[in-house]
Amino acid sequence: MSLPLRARSDRRGPSPLAWAALLAALVAIAPLAAAVMTALQPGAHSLTAPTFLRYAGASAALAAMVAVGATVLGAAAGVLVGLHRFPGRGLMAWLLAAPLAAPTFVLAYGYADLFDVAGPIQSSLRGALGVSPDLNVRSLWGAGLILSLAFYPYVYLTVRAALAHQSASTLEAARTLGATRAQTLRRIILPLLRPALAAGAALAVMETLADYGAVSFLGVQTLTTGVVRAWSVFGSTAEAARLALPLVGAAAVLLWIERRSRQGRVSDAARAKATPLALEPLGGWRGLAALVFCVGLIGLGLALPLGWLAHQGLSVEPDTAALVRAGRNVLILAVLGGALTLGLATALALGGRRTPFLTRLAGLGYATPGAVMAVGLLAPAGFLWRGVEGAAQGLGAGVLLLVLAYASRLTAAALEPIGAGLERVTPAMAHAARSLGESETGAALRVELPMARGALLTAALLVFIDILKELPATVMLRPFGFDTLAVIADRYAKDERLAQAAWPSLLIVLIAAPVVIWLNRQVSRTARGVTQ
Repeated sequence: MSLPLRARSDRRGPSPLAWAALLAALVAIAPLAAAVMTALQPGAHSLTAPTFLRYAGASAALAAMVAVGATVLGAAAGVLVGLHRFPGRGLMAWLLAAPLAAPTFVLAYGYADLFDVAGPIQSSLRGALGVSPDLNVRSLWGAGLILSLAFYPYVYLTVRAALAHQSASTLEAARTLGATRAQTLRRIILPLLRPALAAGAALAVMETLADYGAVSFLGVQTLTTGVVRAWSVFGSTAEAARLALPLVGAAAVLLWIERRSRQGRVSDAARAKATPLALEPLGGWRGLAALVFCVGLIGLGLALPLGWLAHQGLSVEPDTAALVRAGRNVLILAVLGGALTLGLATALALGGRRTPFLTRLAGLGYATPGAVMAVGLLAPAGFLWRGVEGAAQGLGAGVLLLVLAYASRLTAAALEPIGAGLERVTPAMAHAARSLGESETGAALRVELPMARGALLTAALLVFIDILKELPATVMLRPFGFDTLAVIADRYAKDERLAQAAWPSLLIVLIAAPVVIWLNRQVSRTARGVTQ
């Protein structure tokens, strides 16, 4: 009978999905809360004000440079591909996202060697001009340029996705009223893209503040490098946590900007009509200039530094055994970390719909650098390593801490595609399952999650790429001798053995590139209405 079923489905009490979401949010935010508590503990402060201001000033300057550089480059690429047709556009559309496959420290290795005093660029200029120009990229401006080239795809992808959801009627009305192409771009398109630009720039700045490998190799002392230095050189978890506090505050502000910007994009998309934008053909020199710009951006953001590293790597024999061990280790971490992250993100996506605060709380982890998460786990790390006996138990404890650090930071990144996939499940589908006797949890497991299989795969691939490239948390929490590809690349580079560092660096890119291409194809399918 339906009456008992209705009584059972309307029974009041805590939902298992809500409890699971609460537990997932607590796991995601626990290392961050621990880092803040460690920073606020009383005790002697060895960190001087000038040192702190130097770190904070470098981080702020670098973030400002990348915000401007990545926004200009990404917006130009997004507008070219999203609104115009030119030779090679189809290929450029997905190649422009390719720099996401390369960690920033890989690009830094290539450019540092290219622009070294004895490198090919300065040697060629010295031979041609008779003087040696000062082109040292191991500086703040060099780091800003490299990180802008590495992170412009965040702006490019958000702009392209925003253009895919814009209505052609708005542009047609502007042109009917006599607006020129430049006026339409300045007065109509750019204001419509403002939320997407803000979201992409916020993501680029988040990644800039979280970066450790590139800035440390280039000799730029930021708050993130200060966190790692306070722990590794001075052995002070408290000072590392105090340096992490401004990063936590910046993460909260950037996350708020990104969330508000996304709300603007959703609102604009909801108001837009279904008429897709028509691509404007660029012929002659304009089409050639658009192609040259895109090719130049891809070359500077990926092909040039990777090509030089490959050239250098071919001059030495790789340590095959070390590469195999590191590759095995990172795959273990990716599988374990990905499984935990997907579990937490799925619990939040299913159970956090009634309590959006939980998803916002977990989102703070993604905006926080991995080094800060590692600081929050250093105290439990000491407890675990003191409480275990033998190398095997110590290895397991260290891997557990790394997996927790990855999951804490990446749960929010996995939550976005899973949440988008679950939006395709209409309330009528869930109600039909409940009317057939399924509980709320049963309906979620048997109806909603199977329909979001593609979103789960997308989330898993995003987490896989991030774990593959993660460096500071891995350096701080890994068990002794448990190296990943990123760790051994960092070690070789700091020993100035860039030819040896080329092999693990290129392996990271080769593993990540197919995943990035697949993910970019999903964006292309979203924008299919524009390309027709």
